[in-house]
Amino acid sequence: MNRPFMEINCMELNTHAYDDYIGSLFAPQDAALTETIAEMEREGVRMMNVSATEGKLLQVLALTTGARRILEVGTLGGYSGIHLARALPDDGKLITLEIAPHHAEVARRNFERAGVMQKVEIHVGPAAETLRQLASEGGPPFDLVFIDADKSGYVEYLELALPLLREGGLLLGDNTLPDAVLTEEDSGTKRYNAAAAERSELTTVIVPVLRHRGLDGLTVSVKRTRAA
Repeated sequence: MNRPFMEINCMELNTHAYDDYIGSLFAPQDAALTETIAEMEREGVRMMNVSATEGKLLQVLALTTGARRILEVGTLGGYSGIHLARALPDDGKLITLEIAPHHAEVARRNFERAGVMQKVEIHVGPAAETLRQLASEGGPPFDLVFIDADKSGYVEYLELALPLLREGGLLLGDNTLPDAVLTEEDSGTKRYNAAAAERSELTTVIVPVLRHRGLDGLTVSVKRTRAA
């Protein structure tokens, strides 16, 4: 006799199958994305990029905000950046920060292959330094900020990026669930979640994200307007 759906133990859930279903329906990989992964493998770039389904989630969130300017902290091989850049209009701009020159060069080739390089500006160097430089330049605010870099720096990136984000914009922090739940030890992502929860100008929730290897999390914060 079949058990009601809600009585199925969560340990029986097959995240691999669920991720494959969502990916095949809503996030099929085109040649540019497939070659981006292949290029990363050839160049020895660690496969720490977002999944295909999370990449599509980033794209949907960027489209929802009507983003014209996006800031990404952590370029890696450009996989998430391609998804974000594809959400931008032709005159939009993705500014992406990467500490490793080799990763930045791999990402540049991948952006060019995907046909989005004209929307992308890669800054090479420590992210905290670049964020301070962007603040001193006083450019237009960003509509969306995506943080996916060294986890020990997450809280600092939050503090430095938040003033660069427009009211009503989205602040996204990646990989924020497993370390916060599955270990009692302190972690950068655990501190990030706590910091986001404490900021009065942010309304925040963690969205569970499916990956083949299990569940992860994306912390999604909205920077509230003054009238809110």
